[in-house]
Amino acid sequence: MLFVCLGNICRSPSAEAVFKDKAHELQLELQIDSAGTAAYHQGNPPDPRSIKAGEARGLDFSGMQARKITDDDFNQFDLILAADNSNFEDLISRSPVEYQHKIRLILSFADYELNGVEEVPDPYYGGENGFEIVLDLLDSSLGRLAQKINNE
Repeated sequence: MLFVCLGNICRSPSAEAVFKDKAHELQLELQIDSAGTAAYHQGNPPDPRSIKAGEARGLDFSGMQARKITDDDFNQFDLILAADNSNFEDLISRSPVEYQHKIRLILSFADYELNGVEEVPDPYYGGENGFEIVLDLLDSSLGRLAQKINNE
C-alpha cells in the first residue's frame, strides 16, 4: 500500500500513519509506505503540524522521510492511493499502462458520502484545523479499506 500526495510531508505520511495503525489493530501484515509526486522535501520528516495532530490521536510517524515516487513503486505496490485528482493524474501519466489499475483516490473507500468530498485537502497553507480534517477523512476511508482487506 503506497500513499501519494504532492510533497510527501502532510497528507501521504498522515495516511501512512493512519493505515499502519488500522493494519496493526487488525493484525494485517502489509507493506505500507508513502511518497510524493515531487521531490520538494526529499529526506525531510513529515510536517510538524501533521505529526502533532497525528500523535494526539496515538499515531506513529517515527522514521518517516519524504521521498519522490519511483518507477519501481508501480511494480512493488499492489495499491497506490492518491490524495487528490492532481496527484492521481500525475501517477497515471507516469505509470506504465499495466500498473494503472492499481491507482485510486485515497477517499474512494469511504463507506458513506463525505459531503461531496472526493479529495484529501492539502492542509499545508491552512490552519491547525486543516490537519484535523485530513485525519478525520483518512480515518473514515482507510478504516473501511483495512476492514475490506481483513475480510478478503
